[in-house]
Amino acid sequence: MIFAAAIPIGIIAGWLMGGRLERLGEVRFRWAPLAVLGLLAQVLLFSSLGDPLGETEVAVLYVATTAVVFLALLRNVRMTGLPIVAVGALSNLAAITANGGVMPADPLALAAAGLDPTTGPTNSAVIENPALQPLTDIYAIPSAVPFANVYSIGDVLIGLGIVVAIAVAMRRGPSAEG
Repeated sequence: MIFAAAIPIGIIAGWLMGGRLERLGEVRFRWAPLAVLGLLAQVLLFSSLGDPLGETEVAVLYVATTAVVFLALLRNVRMTGLPIVAVGALSNLAAITANGGVMPADPLALAAAGLDPTTGPTNSAVIENPALQPLTDIYAIPSAVPFANVYSIGDVLIGLGIVVAIAVAMRRGPSAEG
């Protein structure tokens, strides 16, 4: 949810800073199909379409698709804001990899968000004593708020970087590529 909220926030910030929406169309994100493929694969992986896969297959595919998106980010790291996104993505990749292909979620955060990790597809799971615990899903958007969910510091950095990238690109256009 943080990522989806970052897009309109970035657009509003760019507009408030005197930017123009049409400048976003001038930005060239290299390897965009690779990033889209990785993200789309994750959406499918954690939907009911991923149900037939075993835990090992899901774990391997989650790490692989996260790495694919990270590689596309690295290709564009000179764009303003994308170094922040890359640090967030690397943080998430480290936590997922260190925990066997699962993003650990704090049980208290899940409870605050009103989520039950034992029902339905999810990219977060409760793990006792997770590795790299500060990088895992330890924060929550409370259940009283629409789109309640759990999130990590990496997610926050990704969202912040997206806001910066959009706002700056709206002000500068193609020169935002660095």
